[in-house]
Amino acid sequence: MTMAYDADTDLPDETLLVLYANGDRQAALSLTRRITPRVLGYAARLLGGDRSEAVDVAQETMLRLWRVAPDWRQGETKVTTWAYRVATNLCIDRQRSRQRHGQVALDAVPDPAEDGPGVEGRLQDKARLAALEAALAELPDRQRQAVVLRHIEGLPNPEIAAVMEIGVEAVESLTARGKRALAALLAGRKAELGYEDDDDAR
Repeated sequence: MTMAYDADTDLPDETLLVLYANGDRQAALSLTRRITPRVLGYAARLLGGDRSEAVDVAQETMLRLWRVAPDWRQGETKVTTWAYRVATNLCIDRQRSRQRHGQVALDAVPDPAEDGPGVEGRLQDKARLAALEAALAELPDRQRQAVVLRHIEGLPNPEIAAVMEIGVEAVESLTARGKRALAALLAGRKAELGYEDDDDAR
């Protein structure tokens, strides 16, 4: 039997996955709407802003999730932790493939939203996002993964450790080194990106 609920349901991810495994297609739709945007954003950052490749990664991650659903053991890991881990591995595979074939990712910065700041504000936001994406692309892979998971996706260190399959101390070290490297990469661009006034105000 299929229940009626939307993506904003309070049911946990794991419950939705078990419901899907038991034949509830609405549960799959709700879980897809909840998880796919997060995996897509994460993959795009790991892949240097390449949205096309990130879409492929997000789709493959969800396909794999549906395949494991019947064998899902509740309580072993969170669905999001599993999805980030799969997406990370898929991104690493694509990066290695690019290096072997000498391909360079296209610089794909999202278009500004229709509503919100004026033209100047949107251009500033776009420049800041482009600078962040470029700086993230300069980090070693593991540092980039840790920084994105912690400071952009907002995951706690123990969950990042589970995604990356390393210890919490290693996560803390990678995150700290990644933040320092980002700060160094962006240090000379504060005025250009409109951050100088923020520092003066402090």
